[in-house]
Amino acid sequence: MKKLLVAALVMGACLFAGSDAFHAQDAEGDTLIGVWEPSHGKARVKVEKIADKYYGKIVWLREPNDPDNGQPKVDKNNPDESMRKVPLKGYRILKDFTYAGKKEWTDGTIYDPENGNTYSCVIKAKDNNTLDIRGYIGVKTFGRTDVWKRVAVKQ
Repeated sequence: MKKLLVAALVMGACLFAGSDAFHAQDAEGDTLIGVWEPSHGKARVKVEKIADKYYGKIVWLREPNDPDNGQPKVDKNNPDESMRKVPLKGYRILKDFTYAGKKEWTDGTIYDPENGNTYSCVIKAKDNNTLDIRGYIGVKTFGRTDVWKRVAVKQ
């Protein structure tokens, strides 16, 4: 009986210590949450966490309206015709990122509304206010990296 009690206590201590490590990694991963501006400065993207994944949607556009018709800009380059009338503001361009540790988020995609293409993507934090966003097709080596700056922290 004594051995069983000791084993249960040791197991409980391991689980408790493991949960602290899990929460520390979780908190580190959440540093991605906030509002970010790509280098071109045309938009701002709010990153949120839903369940255990990170997503980003456009929340601000330098030119929110189409100069031709004065209406809100839409996703006119989307390869899916049914999506071409969806407003860009509110559009989710970062999807399904998971925190991999060491200030890196992987397994996600980034959508470029300027050309209608979706790319595999990896996000690396250079510091708490700077991200390297690398979009690629197939192999990371054949991609392009953009630097995003933090505009606002968690909201």
